[in-house]
Amino acid sequence: MHFASDNWAGAHPKIAENLNRHSGGFASAYGTSKLDHSVEETFNAIFEREVAVFFVGTGTAANSLAQAAIGRPGGVTFAHREAHLIEDEGGAPGFLSAGGRFQPVDGPTGRIDANNLRAAIKGFAPGNVHAGQAMGVSITQSTEIGTVYELGEISAISALCKGNGLPLHMDGARFANALVTLGCSPADMTWRQGVDILSFGGTKNGCWCAEALIFMNAEQARDLPFIRKRSAQLFSKSRFIAAQFEAYFAEGLWLELAGHANRMALALAQQIKDSSSLRLAWQPQANEVFAILPKESVANLQSNGAVFYEWKVPHSEADRIAGNETLIRLVTSFATTQEEISRFGDLIA
Repeated sequence: MHFASDNWAGAHPKIAENLNRHSGGFASAYGTSKLDHSVEETFNAIFEREVAVFFVGTGTAANSLAQAAIGRPGGVTFAHREAHLIEDEGGAPGFLSAGGRFQPVDGPTGRIDANNLRAAIKGFAPGNVHAGQAMGVSITQSTEIGTVYELGEISAISALCKGNGLPLHMDGARFANALVTLGCSPADMTWRQGVDILSFGGTKNGCWCAEALIFMNAEQARDLPFIRKRSAQLFSKSRFIAAQFEAYFAEGLWLELAGHANRMALALAQQIKDSSSLRLAWQPQANEVFAILPKESVANLQSNGAVFYEWKVPHSEADRIAGNETLIRLVTSFATTQEEISRFGDLIA
């Protein structure tokens, strides 16, 4: 019963097969091959406009290079208090953006509250050299606690960004899962709502190692080729990232895999709702499920084969968990089976 992370899942067979298919022969390096260019055109089609696409190796690299691209002296990016680039990236975004800082913004269930964001931006008045200067806003879709921004929420945040001359970045490590939930197009969830830069993740959804940084306006990416090279993220054999994306997008595989993971999450949530020993922390909207249970129950579940992590309680939810309880995170993936869900349900029944 592997619910620790979608990072633990392997590569989907179709993606592994395509990697093998492209492993022979010769192709020009550093993103110049026919395959690289073909996949870039696929991104253009998916987003319904010409975008600038840069392959990188990790989601942390994508987020960090996004910050480097918008970096300003004394720059500050606004992100949710529990955002991955604040909590889980080891200072890489600040390091690679030459000292960029991050201002946490509160909001319930993992999402930035627009009013809180407005107040936070006001704290960095233009020209105040002591505070530094605002340089951007970053949202996570789906969020760190498995919830999803509605299109209107993204648009409201974007309006604040535009009003203050700030680019809006989206950390889309689980982009496909959020897209399936909303049932909209990639264009609708990004540039049509005012998103400027996207960290597009494939690794958590069946790829081996495939991430991309996407600029909706190529002019904003004019320095990115140099930034990526300086940050050691320019792969010589980038065709192997392209090969993954080629299979990922073929015949809608990416949405099929994300849809399966989301359905498994809903099935898992129902098992928790039916249990007398656990309770659902909040309704999952993507492929992460959070449950509250007595602390003494954790070891029993793990000793019986359930693999998951205890999780830091979100700031906005702290009052909901008693002192003798703990919060756990369970993540489903393209590889999760109904049999695993049923076994976990029997375990907690």
